[in-house]
Amino acid sequence: MKRTRFSLRSFAGKLTVACGLAAGFCLVASQVPAYAQSRGPVQRTVQGQVVNGSDAPVKGAVVYLKNDQTLSVMSKITDGQGAYRFGQLSQNTDYELWAESNGKKSKVKTISSFESRNAFHFNLKVD
Repeated sequence: MKRTRFSLRSFAGKLTVACGLAAGFCLVASQVPAYAQSRGPVQRTVQGQVVNGSDAPVKGAVVYLKNDQTLSVMSKITDGQGAYRFGQLSQNTDYELWAESNGKKSKVKTISSFESRNAFHFNLKVD
């Protein structure tokens, strides 16, 4: 029967390496943002109000949001206070936003993927 000799120095070296790896893992895990650990990436929202030349809310205006990557266009109809809201928008996409009512169109607003905010508020004037 072959006897294995136990070396305290060898064991201490292996223990040091294992502790170092565990500490490194804990350090990396602590650097991950909380939202990425629990819910995944944060989605963007865009909301605001459509107003006319007198700054009165425009009920029933159509607000368009164009995805510059896919060229798809979403639309919303404003409520009685001229409000609109788009949610669950990608952070990695550029968007164009505008409103139309009674043949009039607002200026186009741009939302860049380089912008760090996740919530945007735009009042759109149709005149």
